[in-house]
Amino acid sequence: MDTFSKSDPVVVLYIQGTADKEWREFGRTEVIDNTLNPDFVRKFVLDYYFEEKQNLRFDVYNVDSKTCNLSKHDFLGQAYVALGEVIGSLRGRLERPLTGVQGKKCGTILLSVEELSNCRDIVTMQLCANKLDKKDFFGKSDPFLVFYRSNEDGTFTICHKTEVVKNNLNPVWQPFSIPVRALCNGDYDRTVKIDVYDWDRDGSHDFIGEFATSYRELSRAQNQFTVYEVSNPRKKCKKKKYINSGTVTLLSFAVESEFTFVDYIRGGCVSDKVWVLLRSSATEVQGPTAYCKTSWASLGLSPEDGCRRVTERDVDIDREADKMMCETWRSHWLEGGQGGMLWEDRCGTQLNFTVAIDFTASNGNPSQPTSLHYMSPYQLSSYAMALKAVGEIIQDYDSDKLFPAYGFGAKVPPEGKVSHQFPLNHNPDNPSCEGIEGVLESYFQSLRTVQLYGPTNFAPVINQVAQLAAQVSDGSQYYVLLIVTDGVISDMLQTKEAIVSNGQVAVQAVALFPQASSLPMSIIIVGVGPAEFGAMEELDGDEVRVSSRGRYAERDIVQFVPFRDYVDHSGNHVLSMARLAKDVLAEIPEQLLSYMKSRDIKPLSASPP
Repeated sequence: MDTFSKSDPVVVLYIQGTADKEWREFGRTEVIDNTLNPDFVRKFVLDYYFEEKQNLRFDVYNVDSKTCNLSKHDFLGQAYVALGEVIGSLRGRLERPLTGVQGKKCGTILLSVEELSNCRDIVTMQLCANKLDKKDFFGKSDPFLVFYRSNEDGTFTICHKTEVVKNNLNPVWQPFSIPVRALCNGDYDRTVKIDVYDWDRDGSHDFIGEFATSYRELSRAQNQFTVYEVSNPRKKCKKKKYINSGTVTLLSFAVESEFTFVDYIRGGCVSDKVWVLLRSSATEVQGPTAYCKTSWASLGLSPEDGCRRVTERDVDIDREADKMMCETWRSHWLEGGQGGMLWEDRCGTQLNFTVAIDFTASNGNPSQPTSLHYMSPYQLSSYAMALKAVGEIIQDYDSDKLFPAYGFGAKVPPEGKVSHQFPLNHNPDNPSCEGIEGVLESYFQSLRTVQLYGPTNFAPVINQVAQLAAQVSDGSQYYVLLIVTDGVISDMLQTKEAIVSNGQVAVQAVALFPQASSLPMSIIIVGVGPAEFGAMEELDGDEVRVSSRGRYAERDIVQFVPFRDYVDHSGNHVLSMARLAKDVLAEIPEQLLSYMKSRDIKPLSASPP
């Protein structure tokens, strides 16, 4: 510390590796002399991935000399945070206490985030193919395209799949839109790899060939057709006269700027005027008649409804008189026992995470090591790893960190009846658990108290979440349901109906459930164990949109992955969970955006505080 002056602080940013969990220095701010309240100018530009847990560490030092060796400077404190936490916070601003110096208050650090403008661009393109290889014995191929974004480490991540064109070697795919960030992460020269497949019903799609391009190369084709040769490396090695496996032509390519996922998650903050209507025998909403002409009936209420909330959009008022009305109504309503008015902050879209776990007998006895639910003292089960991998990322975007968690397919005490949506915490009135650790704790406790049984039914819990999502239409909430299961679904027809159509399900009386694909919700299904999950591919509408009774889902909201595909064979479970989360969550941003766009919902502008 400086003895005769204030500190000369600098902030050092470290990023944690996904696989090895090692901290690596990313960059440093400038040094600001002689201040205890520095406002740094230098910014850190990071690649943001919703589907990854991007852990950051900020170390603060007091600079005593010109050396770059941090051990020569005084350590003032540090803060740990995930990038998603900052983005999901109010207006993209998050304050954290500095810690690390024993017995001393180190102050706080204020972090803010904003999105770079080139990430806002949306590309719309259309492609066709010519003379593709024939793969089906009794017919032509059923081709579709898979687009991959290249990563910094040389690997590739799926970013888009086209629809399947049946029985056609010269297909023309429908135009589709994709964010530039998803295609190339804003790096116009980054490789974009495109694979051509022949679709098979069992999921074992035949590889036809591949080609590579880049955003910059694609964009040059806005005024002319660009033809790419589809190459199959294996066939090229085997056949000396091999030319190609067909060609793909870029028919059109257009770019426009649209709202991004970050726009909705950050949002701005607006104060909604909210009236709390208390029980009243009056026909008219009580208050100064000059400012309100709204009747109980026009709000769909009756005097017996009790406490209800109504926003200013529901009430006919004179906006110019807001302040006067507030004070007048406060005294008139509260003192008269009629109700009152308050201001409520409404900010960026909140992600609401719900969990549903398979407790059917096919998982095996939880007390036996062969069970998929086995609680080993040395490592997490596949179920627990799936919950932890997905939940730890989602929770950064949920302000209250309270997650409803259900089980299905078990006999539940005390009656021993089979239930397909029992709360893991055994509290029907409040099934929410505190954080992902709370979900895991309730899951472990349920394994000790319920009897694994069957069958494997998804529809009840999908309808449960759909009912909640149906109550929100303003873009303030988006629901994500994670289903973890070990086997073949027993109620496929009912599940497809829940996703696609307005279905009727009998519980005690017939209830009408909304179409899940038309609501602000997404469904993630993780399959654990060695079972055959062919039926699950039908629910994942990447290639063929889910349908029921001749009707198709409004949006693709289901993502299915088998956990076994992400297991690291060296035994690195942290890497296994990171791989799983990366793929199952990759579609959430686009699914959220597709809902907002279909309803013409715009994010609140993020004005400075």
